[in-house]
Amino acid sequence: MDKNFWETIKNLRIAVAAVDVAVFSIIDNELNVFLIPIDRPPHYTNLSGLPGGLILADETAEEAAKRLLNDKMSIKKANLMQLYTFSNPDRDRRSRSISIAYLILISSNSVNIKESLGKWTPVHKLPKLAYDHDQIIEVALDRIKAKFAYTNIASLLLPKKFSLTELQKVYEIILAKDFDKRNFRKRILASGMIEATGTQIEIYHRPATLYSFKNPNIITIPEIKSALA
Repeated sequence: MDKNFWETIKNLRIAVAAVDVAVFSIIDNELNVFLIPIDRPPHYTNLSGLPGGLILADETAEEAAKRLLNDKMSIKKANLMQLYTFSNPDRDRRSRSISIAYLILISSNSVNIKESLGKWTPVHKLPKLAYDHDQIIEVALDRIKAKFAYTNIASLLLPKKFSLTELQKVYEIILAKDFDKRNFRKRILASGMIEATGTQIEIYHRPATLYSFKNPNIITIPEIKSALA
């Protein structure tokens, strides 16, 4: 055999398959991502990162993501959205790995995550992260903003019943933009995305109608874009 062939075989690094999950929620009027401690000397010491791990031989990437979410965040049910495949040869200093990243949005009152497992961190105050998790979060944020413009994905960040004030606040937090209250409400209602529930709550000593999303699934609603103009 050619000498170069054997040199290639000698230096070959076989890639392992992994998953990483970026979990976001709105807490204290800020978009947060859940980070877990990562301490794997000598390459990664006292750092933070996204929940993740290797895909086992008998499971799919989605099954691995669900298993790791249960193990590392005690989340048993989640609306997983595949984000991107990260395959930079240098993404993990320990070995050659390819990560299939997933994205999850959850309402802060829908799941109780033990603080001992990790912590919620505002996306604009991220510490130094392990691997390429800063890049994964950046891609995830771009995807979230894009989906807000043409789907009802905001439903994942809200309770089942919510006020128009709460809905507008979610859009303003995600898109980093203030909306005119009257215009936003008029166009959101015209989109047909939400409907009144027939119940009210008191906000600032005034009654406020509660709404819910008509469709429990994430669907495309082209009319939303005009409400965000």
